[in-house]
Amino acid sequence: MHEDAIAHVVFQSGLKVHKALGPGLLESAYEECLHYELMQEGLKVERQKGLPLVYESVKMDIGYRLDLIVEDKLIVEIKAVEMLTDVHLAQILTYLKLSGCKLGLLVNFNTALFKDGVRRVINGSL
Repeated sequence: MHEDAIAHVVFQSGLKVHKALGPGLLESAYEECLHYELMQEGLKVERQKGLPLVYESVKMDIGYRLDLIVEDKLIVEIKAVEMLTDVHLAQILTYLKLSGCKLGLLVNFNTALFKDGVRRVINGSL
């Protein structure tokens, strides 16, 4: 499945979670529910996957964790904040570079309208 198709399924699943729960919960609650929904869609989803940093050919396990990685192609970084900032964008861009993935979704569940909290982030070209 192409990254764009995966992103569409993630968006629809996130919308379903947001409609059911609304804003105001912890990130971990949204992560758990979105993971469940994506598994129900038959997708391969890993939660809190460790992401090592390689510096000068040395692999360092320094505690980076991907919220969700779907089909080994799409990173989903979940937030429940008042607003997304440049630091959040930098975080997902770093995860994309370190993982070699090309597409990520930065998802803030703490919004009145779900679509207003979703940012598509591309590393390179699709």
